[in-house]
Amino acid sequence: MARVVLLNKPFGMLCQFTGPPGTPTLADVVDVPGVYPAGRLDTDSEGLLVLTDSGPLQARLSDPMHKTWKRYWVQVEGQPDDGALEALRGGVRYRDVLTLPARAERIDEPAGLWPRDPPVRFRAAIPTSWLCLEIREGRNRQVRHMTAAVGYPTLRLIRAQIGDWSLGDLAPGAWRLIETSDQTSEPRRTERPPETKNPPGGGFHKARKRR
Repeated sequence: MARVVLLNKPFGMLCQFTGPPGTPTLADVVDVPGVYPAGRLDTDSEGLLVLTDSGPLQARLSDPMHKTWKRYWVQVEGQPDDGALEALRGGVRYRDVLTLPARAERIDEPAGLWPRDPPVRFRAAIPTSWLCLEIREGRNRQVRHMTAAVGYPTLRLIRAQIGDWSLGDLAPGAWRLIETSDQTSEPRRTERPPETKNPPGGGFHKARKRR
């Protein structure tokens, strides 16, 4: 059996278990031994991070050749028009990179979204809006480069889904443990009960510090 941890990575947390003193890391919230990130999220990005103790599963999720779809909620500066959405859908060129075609659409602000700490800095004269963007790659800061290339800089970036796994009701810093018998592909949501009782109405583990 492979163990999988689904974590809602908070803004400002390093996507690793060690870091400079005073910098939040995965060790501050995840106390499951032997699991490691399958892919990364930038320090200034939030949302779903998958950790696992399965090498084959880790490789499948992080290797671009497998083209696992990843869904992001993206708050951008401005209000993207149809031309910008079509550009994202067709593949965007930035620097020497041409991205694969993506799925892109305008959305309302996601329901139940937690406030970011620190808050996003806005320019009062420019409105903001939300996009749902799905990509099959994992280039460094790709989503930010893509929205900037079509004229709408990213202000806030939240990964909501990887393959069949979604963020669900996980609060920032909270995680959920799953087991799967297939270590080479994404599981079929064979979730087991938490090892500790959930708080009333919670549906997730509370974040716990490693002592």
